[in-house]
Amino acid sequence: MRRRLVISYLLLMVLVLIALETPLAATMASRETERVRADRLADATRFASLAGPALRDGGPGPIESELTSYDNLYAIGAAIVDRDRSTPVSSPRYRPGPVTATVLDIALSGQQTSAPESVWPWTTDPVAVAVPINDGGEVLGAVVIVTPSGPIRRAVTSWWLLLALAGLLVVLACVLTAFGLAGWVLRPVTELDAVTHEIAEGDRGARVQHRLGPPELRRLAASFNHMADVVSDVMDRQRAFVAHASHQLRNPLTALRLRVEELGPSLTDPDGRSEHQLALEETDRLALVLDALLTLARAEREENERVTVDAAAVAASRVTAWAPLARHRSVALRLATTDAPAYARTVPTAVDQALDALIDNAVKFSGAGGAVTVTVVRRDDGVALEVRDSGPGMTESQLGQATERFWRAPDAQNVDGAGLGLTIAAVLVDASHGRLTMRLGESRGLVAALWFPAPESDPSVEPAPEEVPADLRPAPAR
Repeated sequence: MRRRLVISYLLLMVLVLIALETPLAATMASRETERVRADRLADATRFASLAGPALRDGGPGPIESELTSYDNLYAIGAAIVDRDRSTPVSSPRYRPGPVTATVLDIALSGQQTSAPESVWPWTTDPVAVAVPINDGGEVLGAVVIVTPSGPIRRAVTSWWLLLALAGLLVVLACVLTAFGLAGWVLRPVTELDAVTHEIAEGDRGARVQHRLGPPELRRLAASFNHMADVVSDVMDRQRAFVAHASHQLRNPLTALRLRVEELGPSLTDPDGRSEHQLALEETDRLALVLDALLTLARAEREENERVTVDAAAVAASRVTAWAPLARHRSVALRLATTDAPAYARTVPTAVDQALDALIDNAVKFSGAGGAVTVTVVRRDDGVALEVRDSGPGMTESQLGQATERFWRAPDAQNVDGAGLGLTIAAVLVDASHGRLTMRLGESRGLVAALWFPAPESDPSVEPAPEEVPADLRPAPAR
């Protein structure tokens, strides 16, 4: 936008300079031509006063020596032309041409004249001046002086170059002024853009200085800061409500489950026992939903401080943690990676929790006899982690909905889970400037891929595997 503003200012200045300097350049060319014309008319008038006797008597008289001296002194050709257009007297440099013929026609009619009106830098014709020679009211002939236009062209060109230089300096000053003015006008907009990106990246405390730029942009900056304060306050209240509600519901839910569990021994009817077991499962499901909501609220409340972790080591630890559950469900869980570290730059617990959610789903839906493979590779200036399963997979429309909150596939409504695992993973990956993608496997199953950017430089010392807080790590179900 700054470039467009500067170009607009520059275009306006160039138009103003053209409008001012074009008439001035034409005036300078006319002035130089008029100066030479005035001198030559004065000389031609003096020669006309001396040429009368030569035309009447038919002899050269003193005019011939005058023209020769004039030619030798100024290198300007001159001649005396009679009414028959013959040239009884001329200087050595005199050469007739189209211009002399034009001025002679007017001079022999009794008027002094000259041509051309102005000499331009591209003009090659000489300046011709003709003055009639009168004798008692009768026109006997004319004096013609032909001046080379080279000196005039050089003078006009010099003036024009001076004008161009002055215009160039004015344009340069205009460009510098335009950059300063555009910077002053756009500085609040630039800062607003930068602060918007900072807020989008998670720094909700970033604000715009509202004392810069024009008054209109100052009001815009103040309005933006007020909007950011309101939005930040609303988000804090919303996340606080989710966290507080999830936390406060834990104790009543635990007490309810204990009371329902104590009812078991007193139930003798088979149908009652079946309903009792369903009630216990629903309380467990509700507890899982509350834990997931609390984890999501904490993940969204992070200020996105990023740390360097060894993704290969984290993947190995998570595969080890989920191996007992995989064996219990007759699923082959293995890690395909090298022993070399694969460093990634992420927010805390991002790799751990994202892998937990993906491995949990892969083991859950692969079924008995299935296989789950976790792969860690360096790719695209970062680290890619893939969790490949042999389950039924999902349709294209389901892949687009998988990270929505509480979404569950139609054929997975009765499967344990809260529908928030992929949502939490997506939040953490996005805060790490990474990517979470899912696609169908080549033959069957699903491939869930994580990508995290690499740090600017590899750490000299391999960091220890990241410890995940106990309240943020979902425990594998038994």
